[in-house]
Amino acid sequence: MRESHPLLTFFIDAADGRFPPVDGRVTVLPPLPGGLECSVAFTGHAVIATAMTSQAVYAQDPDGFGASLSPDFLRHLAGPKGWIGVTDATLTARGTGGIPRLVELTDADDHSRVRHARQLRTNVQVYGDDRGLITLADGLAGRRELSIELHRTQDSSPGHGRALLADALSLVPEGKPVFAAVSPGNARSLRAFLACGFTPIGSEILLRPARG
Repeated sequence: MRESHPLLTFFIDAADGRFPPVDGRVTVLPPLPGGLECSVAFTGHAVIATAMTSQAVYAQDPDGFGASLSPDFLRHLAGPKGWIGVTDATLTARGTGGIPRLVELTDADDHSRVRHARQLRTNVQVYGDDRGLITLADGLAGRRELSIELHRTQDSSPGHGRALLADALSLVPEGKPVFAAVSPGNARSLRAFLACGFTPIGSEILLRPARG
């Protein structure tokens, strides 16, 4: 995603504590680059980026109180054979800058986390050490995103995820917003992000439609 998208303004504003009105409405924006679309839910307001017309979207009666993420509505957006991603919590934090504490990796292209990042994001950079790896990339709507994966989840010492995330924030210029999409069911990861200062601002689902 080489250029920013109108949805980016919503994310940046939310990172600054400015949210859409809690009015139950849905804002429809153009589709994302690369054939992707999305449904993003803030408190009491939804934003949908799609190639469908506003009339076609509103005809399905989505709302800002949860219906924009309902299975039936998402299947309508994606089409009968379209890909629908998972529901993620949208989190944001601020970079800490300074001297980066992680080294860039050039031999991790075969890692599943890196492959996934390259499928959905651009300008993907990979960093890490013996604890795990971090991807830092331009993601949804052009926002700066990071993701984390520990090498040995089951036998990792307590706090490794939090320490790695704290080091990852040094890769982002001080004060600049960075975002993460975390599965709510991955409680261990979610707790690590929250402990490192990430704040929930909404939830999101990516789609790659195939409407025929």
